[in-house]
Amino acid sequence: MSSAGTWQGRVAALTGVAIALQLVTAVGYAALHRETGHAAASLRSAATVPAPSPATVTALLQRRSRAVLTHDRTAFLATVDPSAQAFRAGQETLFDNLAKVPLAAWRESLADTRAAAAADDGWTARLTLTYRLRAFDTKDAAYTQYLTFQRHQGTGWVVSGDGSTHGLRDDPQIWDGPDLTVIRGKRSLVLGEGGTGVGDGTGVTEGETRTAELRDIARRLDTGVGLVSKVVGDRWARRVVALAPATEQQAEELVGDVRNLGDIAALATVSGGAGEADGGVDRVVITPTAFGRLNGLGRHVVLTHELVHVAMGGARDGHTPMWLVEGLADYVGYKDAGVSTRAAARELAGLISSDGLPAAPPGRSAFTGSGERLSAAYEEAWLACRMIAERYGEGRLVRVYRTAAAVPGDAGDPRIEDRALRDVLGVDASRFAAQWRAYLRKELT
Repeated sequence: MSSAGTWQGRVAALTGVAIALQLVTAVGYAALHRETGHAAASLRSAATVPAPSPATVTALLQRRSRAVLTHDRTAFLATVDPSAQAFRAGQETLFDNLAKVPLAAWRESLADTRAAAAADDGWTARLTLTYRLRAFDTKDAAYTQYLTFQRHQGTGWVVSGDGSTHGLRDDPQIWDGPDLTVIRGKRSLVLGEGGTGVGDGTGVTEGETRTAELRDIARRLDTGVGLVSKVVGDRWARRVVALAPATEQQAEELVGDVRNLGDIAALATVSGGAGEADGGVDRVVITPTAFGRLNGLGRHVVLTHELVHVAMGGARDGHTPMWLVEGLADYVGYKDAGVSTRAAARELAGLISSDGLPAAPPGRSAFTGSGERLSAAYEEAWLACRMIAERYGEGRLVRVYRTAAAVPGDAGDPRIEDRALRDVLGVDASRFAAQWRAYLRKELT
């Protein structure tokens, strides 16, 4: 799997007027077009197992794809081996989940005419799955999956399994699990895993509680889209797709390049792009435990922060100075949220008290640490962007960001920052750092 980097940030959730919890938000690039286990699979001679022709497999996959798009459950299940009971049950769940999703395109196709595995259980092929969500995606997402094909007398070739018995894993999808819930907001689409569990004694089922949570996420995202556009403008789709898995493990699998999400409450990511910098589709992945611990204000800040990354292409961006990427996101997230400066920047205030003022806004490496130093880096970035907005105006803050994104150079090159500051604000990086230090002194000392 290719990766263009993962960055972590922080947000303070408030309980009443006191900070009760430090949770992390993140922006990352996760090209989820993997071939997990492919190289390690035990490949047996295709001669030991009858192999279908590419034309036969293609025709079968076209039937499956057409059935998904036309919601023809009978036609879809007709492609599945009726004797493979466990696999067939999973395919029934998959179809039922997909029937809830607003698909504009769905296509299963052969990625390789050679067998990924050929054994007594059938002929296993590596496939490419492409799909597009209606009204939300402007391009297809592409993923890898594996299916096993067997020939049955009288019925011809059918799908009898996946590649798991050969160590071949599909790229995970939100609709792989049971009980997919789809919530459509005005500007948002939330795909969430949730149960239809028994009641809790109050007459409310687990499924109803989960649906209410997903509706709340959609409502907050709808509000956030408007708030973000007021600051950064309308040069983005102004729509967002959020994935809300039921467990931390499922969230980590969906993100792909973050092995342990820990206290990350949400992650803006690009998925299904086969590794291309400009490929894939934007998604916000919401982790259940950390996000679940947030109160309403914390959820507002986190989701608005992630929406800025979606709007500005932050999940694809390995070029723009990180203090601008994360600082702008926090600036919009905290804007008009009623959070005091000292409450939101308590780690930075503590470090200033003990170590003095920082010399300049944080570099890229400052965002790879942990603990209070990492939190302080995000607080420094937030206050740098807030200072620009207060001193020069929000419009110029966004222009600095976009100018820096367009300046040629390698990531971390200080000339990118200097050029953007000169062109938009009329000050060089040294003068800007002096202004920022004075601002920190005023706000936090």
